[in-house]
Parts: sequence; structure tokens; C-alpha cells
Amino acid sequence: MDPKRLEQPYPAISIPEDADMESPVWKGIDLSPQAPLVPVSANEELKSFKLQPGYKLEPILSEPQIREPAAIQFDGNGRMYVLELRTYMQDIDATGELMPTSRISRWEDKDNDGVYETSVIFLDSLVFPRYVVPFGKNTILSMESNEDNVYKYTDTDGDGKADKKELFASGLGRSGNVEHQTSFLTWTMDNWMYSTYNSRRIRWTPDGVIQEPAGNPWGQWGVTQDNYGQTWFQDGAGGVPQGFQFPLVYGNFGVKGQYKDGFREPFSLVKLADFQPGMREAKADGSLNNVTGAAGNDVFRGDRLPAEIQNKYFYGEPVGRIVRQVNTEKIEGLSYIQNPYRDAQSEFIQSTDPLFRPVDIATAPDGTMYIVDMYRGIIQQGNWTQDGSYLRTKIQQYQMDDIAGNGRIWRLTYEGMERNKEKPKMLDETSAQLVRHLSNPNGWWRDKAQQLIILNQDKSVAGDLEKIVNTSDNELARIHALWTMEGLNSLKLQMVKKLLKDESPQMRIQALRASESLYKYGEKSLAADYREMINDSSRDVALQALLSAFVLKIDQNEELIKSTLAVNQSEGMQLVGTQLLERIAKEKELAATQFEPQQLALYNKGKTIFDSYCSTCHGPKGLGTPTGSGELIAPAFSGSQRLMGHPEYAVKTLLHGLNGALDGKEYEGVMIAMDSNDDEYIASVVSYIRNDFGNSGSFVSPEYVAQLRKETADKEGTYQFDELVSEIPKALPLQDNWKVSASSTALQGVGSTKDPSYAFTYKGWKTESPQEPGMWFQIELPTAKHITEIQFDAGGKEYPLAYSVSTSTDGKTWTKVAESAGNQGENTIQWKAEGNARFLKLESTKSGEQPWAMKSLTLFAR
Repeated sequence: MDPKRLEQPYPAISIPEDADMESPVWKGIDLSPQAPLVPVSANEELKSFKLQPGYKLEPILSEPQIREPAAIQFDGNGRMYVLELRTYMQDIDATGELMPTSRISRWEDKDNDGVYETSVIFLDSLVFPRYVVPFGKNTILSMESNEDNVYKYTDTDGDGKADKKELFASGLGRSGNVEHQTSFLTWTMDNWMYSTYNSRRIRWTPDGVIQEPAGNPWGQWGVTQDNYGQTWFQDGAGGVPQGFQFPLVYGNFGVKGQYKDGFREPFSLVKLADFQPGMREAKADGSLNNVTGAAGNDVFRGDRLPAEIQNKYFYGEPVGRIVRQVNTEKIEGLSYIQNPYRDAQSEFIQSTDPLFRPVDIATAPDGTMYIVDMYRGIIQQGNWTQDGSYLRTKIQQYQMDDIAGNGRIWRLTYEGMERNKEKPKMLDETSAQLVRHLSNPNGWWRDKAQQLIILNQDKSVAGDLEKIVNTSDNELARIHALWTMEGLNSLKLQMVKKLLKDESPQMRIQALRASESLYKYGEKSLAADYREMINDSSRDVALQALLSAFVLKIDQNEELIKSTLAVNQSEGMQLVGTQLLERIAKEKELAATQFEPQQLALYNKGKTIFDSYCSTCHGPKGLGTPTGSGELIAPAFSGSQRLMGHPEYAVKTLLHGLNGALDGKEYEGVMIAMDSNDDEYIASVVSYIRNDFGNSGSFVSPEYVAQLRKETADKEGTYQFDELVSEIPKALPLQDNWKVSASSTALQGVGSTKDPSYAFTYKGWKTESPQEPGMWFQIELPTAKHITEIQFDAGGKEYPLAYSVSTSTDGKTWTKVAESAGNQGENTIQWKAEGNARFLKLESTKSGEQPWAMKSLTLFAR
């Protein structure tokens, strides 16, 4: 902070000229000169907290060691990864927001004194990263803003810095400002990963990452789960938790009154009226009257804080400077939530320091709760702090705009309950040693042990796990052991059917959910169990049976729901059943309009062929068919990078067959050539498998198949995998050493720069003025490549009316290789390249009323 700001007179802030002083936003605003907010040390900030009796906060890490911490995660050895968003609102205009200067640091408490003193920068030079997910030894998953890909980063030489980057999954990105993009990818008990904004879930398997559709999480910054695998998502601007009624895979359910009366009212001790909704959401004293900027969440599952808060949901409200506890009441199978301190007009944690900004919460390995505090002035992205905005005037009034670059992480403890000083060493333990942690009273230990055993894929512990499931008196250990077996593909039908009759309703629920995997892999006899258990004596079990039958689409499930509603009048069953029927009706309507008529014909024909032929080896749900040992006869299609990459791979595979190991993985089955079938047959199958099983890809035309059939007419015998891969065009990801330029580049929102390389991201590039002949977009590669194709998304109206593609070896002498008219949405242009090129240029050849725009630009080379 500039020390001159402490000098009087303090600035007098004017009301913007176009402000309507009678509107609810502006009416009653006080902009009289005020002393600036002043940041204090962590020890001084401690004095500002108001805690519930017996609780205590202590700093375990703070600036200057970390800056702008936004999330934390722990690996199997208890090392803490900190997501540092170092470009977040460094001034009131979000200058440099997308510069590659954010990072992920890793911290250790080597002397076990409770303070994290040893660090490395695990991953640096990132563009506003969305999350960090520890993923085995010295490995994390992460994704940058405006990107579509999740990458796996590994430290291979043990120096504490990632030196290997591998594609993990695609299709999880989202465009928008940095507060409105995917965040918090989280591995949950059911062995799937969920994130905010994505209506799909992904899952690591030894055969690759698969994906499935799910409900809309409605979350913005925060994903967590309770002891029984129920996920919770934290809405940002909405200020309330979301998705907590039932697991997200079953879709969304509207429950009237799920937020009890008064839930939305925060009890803040800060009275500056400094929030984006303005005076309409200010109490008479200037404090916030409606939750509006929630961020970060955790179901506390540790064992070193009082039992009454264990398995309770918590989230931060940085605009109100509070941490809220949420208690849940279950009524006839439905959940209703409330702030337990509402009657006392209080919160779990309050602060009088306006710079307290709780943005993440985590159950720590030591059994306590950690709270991430960004400790800063501005906590709203630049789209809402522009000239003329209410919030800008309040930021200027209290001179908050340069209070940045700080950050603290706090540990919450309770008197008489010492933190657990056992240091985890799970990354160095065998699967057999990890099994014991499934019984740990701290949910963090149970989760991490389950995940590491699954990553090990060590089926030798299946017997030990089954023993826990069948004989342990620790229900949470039984649940984790069950899901660990599911993750090892070691579940047996007989064991699951036995659990469906377990005396514990919670075990019956978990058995139903886990059994869904067996059903997907072909155990259709379970449908009878789902039908029977809809009549279970437990309302919660009955609801789960109905949800399982629905999501698996068992035969006549619509009639099953209707008949259940006729006899079961409980509120939960009536609400869920009715909304499922409404969803089924909408799905039928969507199925008739989702694709163009020609695409729909290909899709339906492909589905018929797949169901009657391909599913034998690839599984009825595209997940592969297991052998007796749990291996797969053939690879899964769901989320397959090979399948969802260039369509040439799938077409050539069907035309000529495929043999040998795929990426080092052997399969029992052999893919035989299908070239005796006509072009429409091949196109139908490829189009279908690229657009079902959670996939969403381009369709393949019979003409494209005919072209490849002709080009490979001299091919003899079946493809070997390496041979086929060597022929397929490979996407060239944008690299730091590419030089991207354009004749004209417009700004793409607050915090952006005129950077044409945005064309390769979701943010996109466009010209400043309407397109006209001679406008160009150019890429210079560090080394020459055999470029043969480009793809880009032109969005709605701003597609190029006509353009040419030229290549060059030196940037001086150009060869035109292709011409095309653009269209809305996806654009693809291919050509026969005579040789390699270092330069590629797209040039507009026609005038139009709209700018020329491109996003998700991809180059392909052979």
C-alpha cells in the first residue's frame, strides 16, 4: 500500500454522472471522505476475530511467503499445495489479470511445530490456474483459465518442481471471466471427479479417463463431500450451497424451502456497504443483508474439533467477512439447511477486519480445519469495478485498490483437543499398509488412502477390503472399503447383493450406488433388486433405489416411477418421482431436436449397430466389457482421447482393423476390419460413439469415409497401433515460443490485453473492426511442421465470410494452400501439404458487417 494514502485530506469521491440516486443501488450511499483501510500483520489480524467459545485461530503460513492464496490441497505425505492467483485484481481495472505469473507452491512442516516453513514452487508461469489436485506421488492435476484441457504435472527427478506435462482430460473448460470458469476439480468417494460449472463427471481408470453426464452443479468456487459421499457445490454470486439434495449424477432437484427462513441473511461485523449489489443489500448499519459472494467450502471431517461440527458443511463469505456453518435437517428424504447461529444473530467465525477474505476451507491431515484468507482490498472481478459502478466508488472511498499481494492460511483448533502430530507417509506405503487408514477417524486420511490404493491398482488387497466390508463395526471404514473395491474393479455381484440386505440403511444406499458400476458392465439382474428396494422401509434407501433405476435407464423405468408415485405418498418420493418424469419428457423432446436431421439419422443407425454388435466387447455403456479377472476385453469409448481426437483415427480403425497394445495397454479382444460395410455404416458408427457415453464430438460424413477408404485402398493387413497413430494428424498445442500476430486485435473483456494468441483459448480473438479483404492472422512456429489442417470455433455471427490459408518456410514467400467460406460454430479446412512450413497465415477475402472472430483454434500436422 502507498503510505501517502494515510495523509489527509482523504479523497472525496464523486457520484458517477449517470447514477440514478433514486434506484435501490444508489439511494442512501455515503461517499464522505474516509480514512483508508490499512493492512495489518497476521498476529494483529488475530485480534479482529470473533469465534465461538473454545475455538482458536493461529496462522500457519502468510505473506511474503505466499501471495494471493485461493485454494489448498494436501498430498499423501501431508504436503500442502497452495494455489496462488498472483494476478487477481492487482488494481481496480484488473490489469494483467491473464499474465502467466500465477503459480502452485508446495509447503511442508518438516519440524512438526505446526508451521509450514519449507517450500518449493512446484509449478510456475500459469495463467490464472483453476485448481490443484494431488494425484499420487509428486504429481498434480491442474487447468489454466480459458483452456479446455486438464493436464497432469509430475516431478520426475525429485527436485520439487514439475518437469513433465501430460494431457489428462479434455472438454472441461468454459469461457467467461475468471470468476465464471471451471474450478475445484475434486475426487470424491464414488471414484469420480466433479468440478464447478461442468454438467459431467470424469474418472481415471487404468485404461484412460472416462466421463459421464451429470446434473448442473451451479457451483462457482468450491466442491466438497460429506462422510457418505454426498457432494456439495458452493455458489458464488448466489451466496448459497448447491447440489446437496442427492449426488449430482442423478441430476438437479428443486426443493422449495431447502434454505430455511433467514438462511440468506449474514451477520457481518464490517459496515462499509462495499459490495456490488449496492445499498439495496445493505442493512441500516452498512453491513451486508444478503449473502452475495461466497467462496470455498468444506464438510469438516476431521477428528480434532468438537463432534458437533463434524460432518457439517462450512463455507466462506468474503464479502461479509464471515465463515458460515450449515446444519442440515432431513425430512422425508429431503434436506433443509440453516445457519445454527441465526437466533443469536451470529456466525461460526466473524471478523472486524475488512481485509479478511476467506476463500477456501479444508479438513487438514492433523484433524483440524484450515482456512485460506486472501487478505486483500478488492474481492470482486474487474467486470464489476468499472467506471460508473457502485462498487468502484466504495473501493476508491476506502482506498482499497492497491491492498494486494497478501494472504494467510489459518488453523482452527479447540481447547483441550491437540492437533494430530502423526505425519502422513502414505506416498511411501504399500497398498497393504494403506488399507489400515480406511478406518481412520479423519476423513482426509480415509479419502487419500482410498485414492492411492486405486491409483496403485493393486488387487492383492481385495481380500482385506472385503473383510472390512463384511466384518468391521466401523461403518465409515466399511463404506470406504466398498468404494475402494469398486475402484479396483474388484466388486463381486454376490457381495453387493448381500449388502443390499444389510441392517444399516446407509450401507444399503452405498451398495446401491456402487452396484451401478456392475450394472453398466452388464449385470442386468440388479434391475430386479432396484425394483424391490423402492419399497424399502427406509425412505432414503427407497429414494436411492429409484434414482439408481432412473440413471441406469432400466427397462420400463418410466412405468416404474409412475407406479411408485401411485403407492408412495411421502414428500420426498413424490417430489423426486415427479421431477424425474418431467426430466424424461424433456429428454424425449431434446432427442428429437438435438441434432440436424442428417446427423440424427447417422446417430440412430450408429446406435443400432453399436447395441447389436460393438457393445459385446466395448460394453453397453461404452465402458468396456470386463473379463473374469477384471481387465477389459476392449477399450472404453467414454472420454477416450484417441476417439475424441481426430476422426481419422476411428474411421481408419473401422476400415482396416487394429491390433497390438494401445498406449502400452493390451486387450483381450482384436478389432477386425469392417471395410466390407458401406461408407454410411462406418460414418454412422463413428458419429454415434463420438456423441454418446458423455462424449460430444463432430459427426463424420459418408463422403469423408469414402475419401479415407480411397486414400488407404493399398493398405494391406490390420493396422498396428503405432503405425496408425503415425498417420493421424496430431493437434499442435500452443507453446510459449510460438509467435502469434494479427493485422487487428480487439480487447476481449476486462483484464485482457490485445493478444492474438487468445484465439487458441476459450476467450478467443477477433478484429477491432468489421472484416475486410487483407485482414490477416499469422502463426510462426519455432520449427517447420507438416501442417495439413486447422479447426476453429467462429461462434455465432462473427465467422469469416471467406478466407484463404497460406504457408511459408521463411515468412516472405507464401503458398496459398486452401480457400473456404466460413460458417457459424465449428470450422475445419484441410489441404494436401507439399512440404513442411514454419509460417501459417489466414487472410480474409471478403467484406462483412461483423468482425472476424476465432476461438479454440487448433493446428494439425502429420
